[in-house]
Amino acid sequence: MSQLILKNAKCYIDGTFIEKDIFISDGKIASFSTPCCAFEQIRILDCAGYYVVPGFIDIHTHGANGVDINRASEEDLSALSAFFASKGTTAFLASVLTDSQDNTLRILQTIAHYKMLANSGAVLLGAHLEGPFLSKEKKGAMPEAYLQNADIDLFERYLNTGVVKYITVAPEIAGGQEFIEYAAKKIPVAIGHSAASYCVALEAVQNGAVASTHTFNGMRGLDRVEPAVLGAVLESDIYNELIADGRHVHPANMRLLYRLKGNQKIIAITDSMEATGLPDGVYQLGETGVTLCGEDAFISGTTTRAGSVLCMDKALKNVIKYMNISLEEALPMFTQNPADLFSLNKGYIRIGYDADFVLMDSEYTIQKTIVGGQIVFEA
Repeated sequence: MSQLILKNAKCYIDGTFIEKDIFISDGKIASFSTPCCAFEQIRILDCAGYYVVPGFIDIHTHGANGVDINRASEEDLSALSAFFASKGTTAFLASVLTDSQDNTLRILQTIAHYKMLANSGAVLLGAHLEGPFLSKEKKGAMPEAYLQNADIDLFERYLNTGVVKYITVAPEIAGGQEFIEYAAKKIPVAIGHSAASYCVALEAVQNGAVASTHTFNGMRGLDRVEPAVLGAVLESDIYNELIADGRHVHPANMRLLYRLKGNQKIIAITDSMEATGLPDGVYQLGETGVTLCGEDAFISGTTTRAGSVLCMDKALKNVIKYMNISLEEALPMFTQNPADLFSLNKGYIRIGYDADFVLMDSEYTIQKTIVGGQIVFEA
């Protein structure tokens, strides 16, 4: 059993920062005091001058640093976990772009095999299926040839791999509402890549949809007489994913979302892709070619955005800047909200929770990342 003590920690607990010591034992938060008994293998880490916050949880990423989820090997997933840890991410869902049935199953099986191995870095929680039950009208970077109507039998094939934890569905497709009602009893369902009307989107929420995928993107926008899917997800009480790069969503719309939802129903995501962390060039997003220029990624030869090159540490700074809020107000979007959506034993600094932490300096720059009580990244 390994032990770690974080001394002089300025901890984010229940919405505010409090100075405490954190005793970690066997990967869990054991207490907020130094144990009186001696341990043979105990490490003391002085956290003076650092913010100690729960690790970031990214529920929507297609890869980074040369790794594309749809083509990843177990070795690639290991490298990706290490890269994410360097950006403050301690847990993530691998988002599988719409693909052939055979390749989707291969990806899910690779994720399942990887999860059985001992790995350091960010924890791979499982898979997010972004498709194939999506609208052709709002397909974005999805290969249209693989988009299809709702199919519960196919969903069950994917679900039987044991790693599918989340799915994005367009409720207006044939069988969409029935599918949402069925799938929502098994995993969280998000509305996305949808041209649905306001009424159809609200029906999806009533049928069990609990989130919207990259809100404002890949969905019909507001109109004065037809609020459409965007109006429905903003008005309802579901979680709203947000790509917080300031490009996919204008900062004014980020502020509007915050005014409507507060910090309890927004989940900051990266929607990152293979090109993240790499220089300008041509990359892949599943089967789709993507051209990166600066911080903008487009489907090659078009002006259609294709994922982002955002990391969670940068996303945190963006949210604070663009929404004009404090660190304390921003953190739930990166920690407790995704944890709550997926009922994870993470996202909070509480006794009994997983010992996943990020240590940041006064500029919110990542200095150390701890996963399961183990230091997996040091600046």
